[in-house]
Amino acid sequence: MSELFRLSGAVRRDSEVEAWFASPHHDLRRLARPWFDALRACGPDVGELLHDGHPTACAGGAAFAYVDAFSVHVNLGFFHGADLADPAGLLEGAGKRMRHVKIRWGRPADEPALEALIAAAYRDIKERLAAL
Repeated sequence: MSELFRLSGAVRRDSEVEAWFASPHHDLRRLARPWFDALRACGPDVGELLHDGHPTACAGGAAFAYVDAFSVHVNLGFFHGADLADPAGLLEGAGKRMRHVKIRWGRPADEPALEALIAAAYRDIKERLAAL
C-alpha cells in the first residue's frame, strides 16, 4: 500500500468548504455539491477542509477524495484512485496514485458507478489506516 496523504485540521463541517459551495459566481460548484455530500455521508469519521482551494474529504486525517469546479466540468477526485476498481471505466488520469471523474452539465452522470467509487475510496482509506 502506498503512503497516505495526511492533512491536519479536518473537521466534520468546515465553514470554508461551505463558503466555497456558496460562491455566487461559480455555478459548477452546485454540480459538485451532491458528490461532496456523498463523501461526507461515508461515515461519522469523515472530516473536511479546503486544501489547495478544493473541498477535500478525509478519514482519520488521511485525504481520500476531493471535488473541484472548472469552467466546463467538475472533477470528483480520488487520492488513491489508481488502486480502485472501476468497472464502468469512469476514472481518468495517468498519475502514480490519483484519478478523477469528470462530471459535466447536461450529461447524465452514472450515479451508481460514482457512488460505488466513493464507497470504494472510503473503504480503501479505512483499510490503509487499519494497516498502520
